[in-house]
Amino acid sequence: MTRCVSRWTTAAVLWIAFASTAGAETLAGTVEQWGLLGSWAVDCAARPDREKGARLTYEIRKDGRVMYRRNFGEAKDENEVVSATVNAEGLLNVMVYFPSMQQTREFGLLLLEDGGLRAISNRSERGVYTIRDGKYVGTGEPTPAQQRCD
Repeated sequence: MTRCVSRWTTAAVLWIAFASTAGAETLAGTVEQWGLLGSWAVDCAARPDREKGARLTYEIRKDGRVMYRRNFGEAKDENEVVSATVNAEGLLNVMVYFPSMQQTREFGLLLLEDGGLRAISNRSERGVYTIRDGKYVGTGEPTPAQQRCD
């Protein structure tokens, strides 16, 4: 009986360890396969600026974590991507934890036929949208397409 319990315990520990490793590989694999990695901007030739457009970069670290860096020119930050899934329409839903705001935000991103990227949604963990259905909630203006900068 003791051997059986010991085997089940060992199997459970190995399964948990494998599941956590597989989850990290799945996240990195999802963003890589979808085409998110790299730097993106509305105008890659323009210097990053809060008003005129930021440079947004997604990368996989050596430790396997997926990071999201924002460069606004005068301000920069780096935040961890905690999940990424692709829905049936091909939309990538990315969740990023922002320690400075103490919140997680979810982005819905669409890869365009020309290789560009467009934000379709952006909402807080409380469900408050800043972008909904491809438009800024505050103005009703459509979100601009971003191009890969590297």
